[in-house]
Amino acid sequence: MTSSARYATVATPPGPFTVVVTPGPDGGDVVLAAGWTGDVADLLPVVHRTLRPTRVERVEHLPVLDAVEAHASGDLRAIDDVPVQQRSGPFLEEAWDVLRTVPAGQPDTYAAFAARCGRPAAVRAAANACARNAAALFVPCHRVLGSDGGLGGFRWGTPVKRWLLDHEAEHAPVPA
Repeated sequence: MTSSARYATVATPPGPFTVVVTPGPDGGDVVLAAGWTGDVADLLPVVHRTLRPTRVERVEHLPVLDAVEAHASGDLRAIDDVPVQQRSGPFLEEAWDVLRTVPAGQPDTYAAFAARCGRPAAVRAAANACARNAAALFVPCHRVLGSDGGLGGFRWGTPVKRWLLDHEAEHAPVPA
């Protein structure tokens, strides 16, 4: 268990965004959880039990929120290198890494995401990886759609997912 963590909230166009961080090995912050809520209590249960902090301290600002604000302003790559720590079984951990390779403005379906993970038949497992992702935005599960092209689910609500997809489509670089 992580003994303590800090959290802060910033306003974004689809609503308040809160992030929980803990110190990383290099002294910088590592994201444990993030999402569109103003209440840190919504985030702590999704942090793996071995990483869940026993104490959280509210702070006015965290450097990682600069990346969130830059993303909201159209710099979609601002979130790409933010360190994240999640824990689960091998497939979920690999799937979360793979999610970070789905380009902004080019969402995958759950089937395409399963194939991207190297397990094309594991569509349900791919959907589960999205559902269990604690670090929304930084691990962009919003970039995965239902196999029929519909929005599918999203822990923070489909209006937030729709805003993110539209925002990223508007600001994404044109694929070569």
